[in-house]
Amino acid sequence: MMRALFPAPLLSLALVGLWLLLNGFSLGQWLMGLLLGWLVPYLTHTLRPTPVRFSHPLVALRLFFQVGADVIAWNWRVLRGTLASAERVPKGGFVVVPLDMRDPNGLAVLAAIMCVIPGTIWSELALDRSALLVHMFDMEDAQAEIDLIKRRYEQPLMEIFE
Repeated sequence: MMRALFPAPLLSLALVGLWLLLNGFSLGQWLMGLLLGWLVPYLTHTLRPTPVRFSHPLVALRLFFQVGADVIAWNWRVLRGTLASAERVPKGGFVVVPLDMRDPNGLAVLAAIMCVIPGTIWSELALDRSALLVHMFDMEDAQAEIDLIKRRYEQPLMEIFE
C-alpha cells in the first residue's frame, strides 16, 4: 500500500528538499513541496522501465567525488588544449568502449557522467548494449582511455546498480 502511494520515496524527499531550497521555508512552500514530492513520482512511476536497485552507498559517494575531481582535471585539460599553439593542438578521436554493464539505470548514469566531464561525449550505444562510442577531445592513447572509463566509471556503477 505504501509503495503504491510513494513509488520513489528518495525522489520524493529530493523534490521536497529542492523545492524548499529554491522557494523558501514558509508553510505554503512546505505544502506545495510535499504535494509535488508526492505527485511527480506518483504520476511518472510508469515511465521508469526498471526499478532502481541502489546498493553500496559508499561506492556511490566515492564515484561522486571521483567524477567531481575528473570534471576539474578535464576542465584544465580542455583549457590547455584550446589555448595550445598550432603544433600542440590536441588530437581528439573516437574510442569504442566494450561494456560489461547491462543495467539501464547504470547506463543512464554512465551517459550523464560521460556528458558532464569536459572533453568527453557519449556518442552512441550499441543496440545490444555491448559497446559504447565515446568522443574524446584530447586522446593520447585510446586503450588507456578505454581502461580509464571502465575502471573509474563502469566498475563502480556495476557495484551500485547490478
